[in-house]
Amino acid sequence: MHIEQTILDKVNEWLTPTFDNQTQEDIKEMMTTSPRDLEESFFKNLEFGTGGMRGIMGVGTNRINKYTLGKNTQGLSNYMIKSFPGEQLKVAIAYDCRHNSDTLAKVVADVFSANGIHVYLFSDMRPTPELSFALKYLNCHAGIVLTASHNPPEYNGYKVYWQDGGQLVPPQDKEIIEVIEALNYSEIKFEANENLIEYIDVAIDEAFAKSTVENASFNTPAAAKENLKIVYTSLHGTSIKAIPGVLAKAGYTDVNIVAEQEVPNGDFPTVKSPNPEEPEALTMALELADKIGGDIVIGTDPDSDRLGVAVRDTDGKMILLNGNQTMVIMTAFLLEQWKRAGKIDGKQFIGSTIVSTPMMLELASGYNVECKVGLTGFKWIAKFIKDFPELTFIGGGEESFGFMVGDAVRDKDAVGACLLVCEIAAQAKAAGSTLYKELLNLYVDFGFYKEHLISLTKKGISGMQEINQMMIDLRENPMSEINGQRVVCIEDYENSTSKNMFTQELESISIPKSNVLIYYLEDGSKICARPSGTEPKIKFYFSVNAPLDAVENAKEIELELDNKIKNIIAEMQLN
Repeated sequence: MHIEQTILDKVNEWLTPTFDNQTQEDIKEMMTTSPRDLEESFFKNLEFGTGGMRGIMGVGTNRINKYTLGKNTQGLSNYMIKSFPGEQLKVAIAYDCRHNSDTLAKVVADVFSANGIHVYLFSDMRPTPELSFALKYLNCHAGIVLTASHNPPEYNGYKVYWQDGGQLVPPQDKEIIEVIEALNYSEIKFEANENLIEYIDVAIDEAFAKSTVENASFNTPAAAKENLKIVYTSLHGTSIKAIPGVLAKAGYTDVNIVAEQEVPNGDFPTVKSPNPEEPEALTMALELADKIGGDIVIGTDPDSDRLGVAVRDTDGKMILLNGNQTMVIMTAFLLEQWKRAGKIDGKQFIGSTIVSTPMMLELASGYNVECKVGLTGFKWIAKFIKDFPELTFIGGGEESFGFMVGDAVRDKDAVGACLLVCEIAAQAKAAGSTLYKELLNLYVDFGFYKEHLISLTKKGISGMQEINQMMIDLRENPMSEINGQRVVCIEDYENSTSKNMFTQELESISIPKSNVLIYYLEDGSKICARPSGTEPKIKFYFSVNAPLDAVENAKEIELELDNKIKNIIAEMQLN
């Protein structure tokens, strides 16, 4: 097959003595046996997306390896030295259960230390939110976590956090990327200064657990906690290092762990995908819940920032809530607690994202707080906390099963969210209700909002081209009517414009640029198209709503909304 010269130039660079013998041998093997893999490994450089940098592990510029991560770290070191002149720089590093995470974390620590930067390195795998907490707790300048979240086993990744505990955001991320791209691989300092690498573990664990219990506990009686039967699975991930201890510390005694998924394992052997967004991932937990009569099922992804929740519906059947539903339940509970405590005075806010449920805006209005809406990715919610110091952050989330309680952690946090949702469930059960009934009551008060996500996977170079073409078609040939409802407005975040489709008037959007399109229909339906920033996917988000006059009519209204979503998907030819 023909391989472009620009790719071959990169390949030849990796065959020089800058790179170790094993790397060179692997490349030579690919050249003779799998030129297609060679092309995929070198056709571009791995890029920072919504959740940092993720990719398949292997050799090449488009893969996660010691050289691509070493170059990132060297560039970040150079940037930090320039940004904080004269200071003793400090970074914290954590890693998850994935293959090579521990060795790659040590490579990253080596490079930082070689540049005179003091490194706090966790001695074993830890949840991602604990890294965000540790960074602030230890007054570090930056932090790194080696994780690919819920991606398949062959992936790993590199997430960068800054002084405030949140992930990098523009324009700083672009400034750092420019420094990284200007580097040659030969400039990476791999020789560690072991005197600058300090291992951390128990003391930080205890501080993190104490902070979590303080932030996510809301005066639930001890008897109510003991009466809640919890089923929990870590899906072979890192949350096993934190969640059981936090629940015990908070007073929850009936916690039933899915034993087959308890041991961390980067192969994730019992699931197709270690993602609590996928109902299949919680099959074992749901079976255990039915076996023992559990009240609530909780599952977390490998790095413990996402939380899946299943509860019993009005018929007593276990159902998996989607991320929008858990976000609404948790946010409404927090708002009610703040209101009862007399702490709402108009100087508070909640956070959400442009692809999440519009019901968050209704909650904010109902409780006289602001709802700040940002781009997809939790870094934008964390950025609001930094950008609006005059406002107090109550909580917030995004549709992809992420939530954050308060600001002790500046990223989505399944540890804190797990405790919070148990508090809500325990209080509901003690009052003769259930978590699901509480959700239905919210639908009566604020409207029944139903969301759905379709994720289309398009791998490789051809897949990337196909995704690009789909976005071009939606932009340049917009639909004027969907499911009998006229399109009233199209928001284009790449062009920073909101277009009134009736008058053709344009308004500017102040949110930073991103390759996202949102269609709004006459009946309040919302359709969003967005290529993933971390996976070879294009995602379509659907939100529909209708009034609900009584809890008893919820099933009927939900069926209407489900049918509306199905019709929209069929008309857009996405099924």
